Amino acid sequence: MSALLPLPEGVSSPDICLNFAAVPGWVTQALTLAITAVRVRPSSFLPGDGAFTVSEFADRRFFQLAYSDGTRFLMDDAATRIWGEPGPGLCYEDLCIYLLGPVMGFVLRQRGTVTSHASSLAVHGRALALVGEAGAGKSMTAAALARGWPVLGQDVCALAESPSGYQVLLPAYPRGLWPDSVDFLFSSREALPLMVPGWEKRFLSLDGSSAQFASSPAPLAAIFLLAGRSNEERAPHIESISQREALLQLVQNTYMNWYLDRHQRAEEFEVLTRLVSSIECCRVIPSSDPARLPALAELVERHVLRLLDSRRSSSLGAASSHV
Repeated sequence: MSALLPLPEGVSSPDICLNFAAVPGWVTQALTLAITAVRVRPSSFLPGDGAFTVSEFADRRFFQLAYSDGTRFLMDDAATRIWGEPGPGLCYEDLCIYLLGPVMGFVLRQRGTVTSHASSLAVHGRALALVGEAGAGKSMTAAALARGWPVLGQDVCALAESPSGYQVLLPAYPRGLWPDSVDFLFSSREALPLMVPGWEKRFLSLDGSSAQFASSPAPLAAIFLLAGRSNEERAPHIESISQREALLQLVQNTYMNWYLDRHQRAEEFEVLTRLVSSIECCRVIPSSDPARLPALAELVERHVLRLLDSRRSSSLGAASSHV
């Protein structure tokens, strides 16, 4: 389920060189250098989401990303070369689960790309981002919306700023859904295969049969900040949020924010400040009743479509006034 595609024909210079089986010379050399810093991210409350350690060699010339199950990766400071090996009793499919998720998230951060914990979809060629902490329901909500709209990514949302606005970059194939999400969305978790034997998550195919993958970047239209689930009768609902509140929530939900240094934090804060002043942000209050998930997906969809219609009408009005 986690197979990587070969380099497209005609492309001679890969963006990243991956080594798995053999140990290349640069890895052997890197491992002889002194470790100058170690940072540890504590385990989260989600099952299977163990401790994650980043070791810096020779003042950030190389980085080692190690997991509690023994799986580890080594990369250079430019994040152009990556070597990895699975932990004891694991296979290279297990390795790819880490590679296509948190490791690539680290690569993006190392390259200076602002990256949010968000699921994203494309609606009429414009992106919407569902932002929230682990367990907030991003993947489940995105999976419900994916029955009508292409998915850009499940957990890692890379953002790029340009004179014309913001884009969701580098679409990332989703890593999977937790079993309880599959039970609700597909009646039984057996409806979807395991991502990798031994892992709990199930693989949602985006081959077009029941859901589709968006293979190109899309301009960002709106950000939905998922709050805690509510028992209120009116939930789910969408409410307005101040730019200050939106900024604080985005800062809290950027990818690997626990690892950023002071300079990186300052740069990220400036980018996100400009983001909330130019992109519509709103708070989503999901219902604690899972049966209300379709209502939540419909609510988000209607909100985005109204927003796009409003922008389209404004553009047509501006164009006609200049004729």
